[in-house]
Amino acid sequence: MDEKTPVTPSAQTQGIAPDSDRLKVGEIVEVQIGAIAHGGHCVARFEGQVIFVRHAIPGEKVLVEITAVNSKMARGDAVEILEPSPHRVEAPCRFAVPGGCGGCDFQHIDLAYQRELKSAVIVEQFSRLGGLDIRCEVRGVKPEDGLHWRTRMDFAIGDTGHIGLYANRTNEVIEIDDCLIADELIDVYALSARKWGGDDRIEAASTSTGQVNISRAGRSISGPTQLNEKVGEFTYQISPQSFWQSHKSAPLTLINEVMELAGVESGDIVCDLYGGVGLFTAPLAKAVGPKGRVHLIESGARAVADAQKIFKGFGNVEVHSGRVEARLPKIDKVDLILLDPPRTGAGEEVIDVMTRLHPLTIVYVSCDPASLARDAKLLLANGYAMDHIVGYDLFPMTQHVECVARFRPL
Repeated sequence: MDEKTPVTPSAQTQGIAPDSDRLKVGEIVEVQIGAIAHGGHCVARFEGQVIFVRHAIPGEKVLVEITAVNSKMARGDAVEILEPSPHRVEAPCRFAVPGGCGGCDFQHIDLAYQRELKSAVIVEQFSRLGGLDIRCEVRGVKPEDGLHWRTRMDFAIGDTGHIGLYANRTNEVIEIDDCLIADELIDVYALSARKWGGDDRIEAASTSTGQVNISRAGRSISGPTQLNEKVGEFTYQISPQSFWQSHKSAPLTLINEVMELAGVESGDIVCDLYGGVGLFTAPLAKAVGPKGRVHLIESGARAVADAQKIFKGFGNVEVHSGRVEARLPKIDKVDLILLDPPRTGAGEEVIDVMTRLHPLTIVYVSCDPASLARDAKLLLANGYAMDHIVGYDLFPMTQHVECVARFRPL
């Protein structure tokens, strides 16, 4: 049988397929698409073999081309839709196709259903990794079409010297001349027209005040070397290389949610862990007032320098440079802990240090439901319960989602 000929599953085959019967890269098989999974793919099965399928939607019948195989599962792309989902739409970007750019996972799914799928992933991760039965709404933010929201772009350089983005799970660079999720202030077409050469990445940053910076290898090559971000009543002057929330609506959305959950009062002692340049420190410092204190802990040198500059005139803010697990134990009293860790989460050591301080409230901002679920389980074991969780679709068209959760003592 030709390896490109579609084949249908046998109902007699069960369990793990022997090596000789395993799916092969390039093989095309017909499958029914199952549930969404963490990672931007859906789960399907063929003759007992699990396939993680991109470009599909739960409930569809599709032809899948196998792109990778190991001893436990296969990966593939839906290359023909035999029975489409009612939630399927035409991807607005011509690069968001099988074999194309890996930056977006869900452009073929209507935006409302993308959020339903993300909610399902959060619930599943909490059940499987956290042992918790939860519900979690994923709320949308502007722009309502889910396009042109990304203010931070990181481009690779392709074989011909032009910018591009990686194909899914590979080091292959797909050269592009447009990106529909990039902020329109970032002129992707102009960047693509230039032949860059070399392999240093090209970073673009746009701001709420209309500035644009282009950097390479950590050095600015055009635009201001200090960026002004304005979020509500607060202004932040930061380095283009410092972390900043990528969705243009994220800073104010997250500040509003965090401050509502935190319930900060005048005189409180607050720790802002993994605090970056101090997005949350500014409103927290205002809320605790001159009798309170905010401890910002951050390990990134550029972010620390920015935060020290931003809060130089604040008598109630202390910026700590270093890892959270090293700096937090030096603080002996705290009423509220806010943490916004990297995708890997906080982990056991940090959770242990946090809970030994016995804060009355912990507000956790997370960009990964799996690590949040694992940390929620640790917090439960250390005497805290989650009483609130909400998701925000701050990465539309992609598998990613931002969650904000609150924990209080049992």
